[in-house]
Amino acid sequence: MQSSDETNVLEPFTEIVDDVTVQNAIALGGLLLAVLLAIGLHALFFRLALKSSGEKREQLLFRVLRKTQYVSRLALIVLAVEITLPFIQMPESWEMFVGRIITLTLIGLCGWLANQLVHALTDARMSRYDLDAEDNLEARRVATRMKVLRQMTTMLILLVTVGAMLMTFPSVRSIGLSLFASAGVAGIVIGFAAQPVLSNLLAGIQIALTQPIRIGDAVIMEDEWGWIEEITATYVVVKIWDWRRLVIPLTQVIQKPFQNWTRETASIIGNVVWFLDYTAPVAEMRVKLKEFLDESELWDGNVQVLQVIDTTEETIQLRALMSAKNSPVAWDLRCEIREKMIRWLQETHPGALPRRRGQLQMDSSDIEITTDDPLPSEDNSGMSDQIGHPEPEDALDTRERQPPAEN
Repeated sequence: MQSSDETNVLEPFTEIVDDVTVQNAIALGGLLLAVLLAIGLHALFFRLALKSSGEKREQLLFRVLRKTQYVSRLALIVLAVEITLPFIQMPESWEMFVGRIITLTLIGLCGWLANQLVHALTDARMSRYDLDAEDNLEARRVATRMKVLRQMTTMLILLVTVGAMLMTFPSVRSIGLSLFASAGVAGIVIGFAAQPVLSNLLAGIQIALTQPIRIGDAVIMEDEWGWIEEITATYVVVKIWDWRRLVIPLTQVIQKPFQNWTRETASIIGNVVWFLDYTAPVAEMRVKLKEFLDESELWDGNVQVLQVIDTTEETIQLRALMSAKNSPVAWDLRCEIREKMIRWLQETHPGALPRRRGQLQMDSSDIEITTDDPLPSEDNSGMSDQIGHPEPEDALDTRERQPPAEN
């Protein structure tokens, strides 16, 4: 009984061994030789191509070769297998299975190759600009457009590749044709299901073309201040000032208002507000503000204003305006000027700092005067002796009981 079970288990392998003929062995050797030849030709071609490009990383040819090196090697190997496979005799079921695997692999490699070409072209375009430069408006504009379009193209290539793979199966092809023929209810259902994805894709295309935001823009979204760190095909990543990340869908970026501090230029005006007493030396503060700004390396030398913008019952409100090359520098400049002005007021005009005034009124009868000095000698009587006081009732009774003095 056990021997029969072992025979059933080994039966597929024995069939394979029996099917291996001299012709198949020669074909297998040819297949291996074709694979090695493909690898050798690929290595030789890429070595010559890289040598001719001079290995300059900024050149387009170098970037294309580097991005497509591995995928093109796999594609050549699969192509070599596809060419030599008809010379190998195998069962019909095996032939269909292996052919299907090779077809799917070639479709996937074509999609991968197309995606790598898109990445190489966009990287070559963005490499011409320096995002770290002070005036990087054009660089951020190009980087935003290239990255968003690359995301859109990648999603499109993925959908086409997956669709092409599925269409190689006859059952999936028949289902697709039937859905296309009855595109009424099915189309409506699919449309509603894909509405969020399609809306984000359309919003991404709109952002790439109109560019309300760009990579590196300083924005205020959802009451949070930060920089646009990444723009994908479906969402935007905002790096908040405390290093948190705010993820916002693209449709929300298009539909909701937000503040973009660097829409046209990175330069920005910052403000500092002080609440001071009415005795504050405004004219001297204007002189000190100019002195502090001239000393600071953060000021760009454009805007410098100090004004009284409001008054209350107890204080006046002063606002200083100053400009900087970008929003992070403007924040540091505001903090620096605020601290220096407060320190100067504390040292030279402490009375100008906010204080509350009040009036205290006291009746003179409530004041008690005490002194350690002796009273003048000519008048030894105190104030109480100079004021008539009513005598106590006991003293009056005692005086009435005393007999009159004898003459």
